[in-house]
Amino acid sequence: MKELVLASGSKARKALLAGTGLAFRQVSPDLDEMAASEPLLRAGAGAGDIASTLALAKATLASEAEPKALVVAADQTLELDGLLFRKAEDMDAARQQLLELSGKTHHLHSAVACMRAGKTLFEARDSAAITLRAIRADEVGRYLAAAGPQILSSVGLYQLEGPGIRLIESVEGDYFTVLGLPLLPLLGFLRENGLGTF
Repeated sequence: MKELVLASGSKARKALLAGTGLAFRQVSPDLDEMAASEPLLRAGAGAGDIASTLALAKATLASEAEPKALVVAADQTLELDGLLFRKAEDMDAARQQLLELSGKTHHLHSAVACMRAGKTLFEARDSAAITLRAIRADEVGRYLAAAGPQILSSVGLYQLEGPGIRLIESVEGDYFTVLGLPLLPLLGFLRENGLGTF
């Protein structure tokens, strides 16, 4: 059995991969995502390309530390009208971001990369369109108070698998993509490499 390492600190990605029944270890690569994405933004890279590049950068860091393991890394970006949104730094920023997203359709771009011994073996990317319903400012405040600071770990601030689903009007795209991991393409790759079959 090949050792599988998930190079992501995301609880949602861990839960998705754990739900498949595959055995893996989780590590958190020490990547400054903001610093890594700045040159890409200056070069005019799109949000989807940035997600792919950051997933590959995380995979590279983890593969250097775990050269014998098959490393899976992922990243997700949020785009609204061509602008890249980052994870909110605090609850005030979260409030502003949710009000900005209110009543609009934004896009989530989720990318995954797999490496072993520094060699890229697989990459995939998928996008989903999320429309938030029009949310009043007082409702945003109550939502954030109920959700708590853990919501700051999600770039969209709603976490589809939790109470934040009540903020959403519609979803166009794959559920796993919204949660930050293109799981079905990943499982196809893993099966081809001797993992994930029964």
